[in-house]
Amino acid sequence: MFDKLIEMLKANPKKIVFTEGNDPRILEAASRLNAGNFLVPILVGNVEEVTKVAKESGFNIAGLEILDPNHYEGLDEMAEKMCELRKGKMTKEECAATLKRGNYFGTMLVKMGMADALLGGATYSTADTVRPALQLIKTKPGSNIVSSCFILTRPAAFGGTEMLAMGDCAINIDPNENDLVEIGAAVAECGRVFGIDPKVAYLSYSTLGSGSGEAVDMMRNACQRLKEAHPDLAVAEGELQFDAAVSPVVAKTKCPDSEVAGKANTFIFPNISAGNIGYKIAQRLGGFEAYGPILLGLNASINDLSRGCNADEVYKMSIITAALA
Repeated sequence: MFDKLIEMLKANPKKIVFTEGNDPRILEAASRLNAGNFLVPILVGNVEEVTKVAKESGFNIAGLEILDPNHYEGLDEMAEKMCELRKGKMTKEECAATLKRGNYFGTMLVKMGMADALLGGATYSTADTVRPALQLIKTKPGSNIVSSCFILTRPAAFGGTEMLAMGDCAINIDPNENDLVEIGAAVAECGRVFGIDPKVAYLSYSTLGSGSGEAVDMMRNACQRLKEAHPDLAVAEGELQFDAAVSPVVAKTKCPDSEVAGKANTFIFPNISAGNIGYKIAQRLGGFEAYGPILLGLNASINDLSRGCNADEVYKMSIITAALA
């Protein structure tokens, strides 16, 4: 998967801004990316501090651009632009003060076209990465919400790689029916970028009406609406239990006429609890590598790291983020 994405980036290199430029994990990944010559990292932070940490950690960041929000020549122009975007909710002075924070400063670099993508969250919370994006980058046309996707991979039994897409496991706590329709379309589209031919299952404790309740109705309705809105997309006929979604044997018993049941590879969860638990079970017990959360629906490619990430995860999420820019 990553070889394909790297080849894409070599043909069209992107600039990616890291909002926590003094973090050793970020510096290790940035050094590795810089040596690869397919991405241009931009580090946000105090120049002396970033340089010192890199030197002490043994990472070569020679030639990389380091931008310090406290000594940035274009801060006045940036504050003015941010004030316009906030539409009277903040004064220019308040914007200038807020831009001293790496998450807002980095987001404005993307907004003003000085970077193509952003990766943050090594020390910031998910909310601190998403909030500036919502306020300044905003959602793209046709999107009403920001959602998320995890791409999961593991070696297949007979060679190659097994790949799955899951959403929303990180952003929307309790999505409504409209949200679930949008999440399904966005996760399927994201999966295609990574080579997944999406077969979408809306997961439930019910399979095609075997159970009842508002939660079942919501998943069934969202599934059917996605199927109607995207006739070119392989979507199950209604809500599925997980075993019916992935096991051909179970699918033959529970829904023998379904084109997706037993073969699903793109899973839509009813809420963030189910999604977060689901992808982590696949990761910890199923032997999958999990990449994400990949944020969907924004006007630019901005992604969030886990605060428990390591340098290799930063490196791989950088490639994913840039490839989606």
